[in-house]
Amino acid sequence: MCLALPVKVIEVGCGPDGEHAMVDLGGVKKEISLALLDDVQVGDYVILHVGYALSKLDPEEAERTLALFSEMSAPAPAAA
Repeated sequence: MCLALPVKVIEVGCGPDGEHAMVDLGGVKKEISLALLDDVQVGDYVILHVGYALSKLDPEEAERTLALFSEMSAPAPAAA
């Protein structure tokens, strides 16, 4: 099974080759490769899979997906 996550780009041009970006992954900062994409800017959302940005994602779509992930990880309400 493969899992790709939407992440927000917070810095571009990282790494020795300048083909990396720093992203925010639920509060965790991670350096990823931009080798497969062109024209990624700070504030863009990308789909991240095994350390590579695969494609850009519409910001509204990314935020909906991240909200769903957040709901899934929230503790269930206590039974009355």
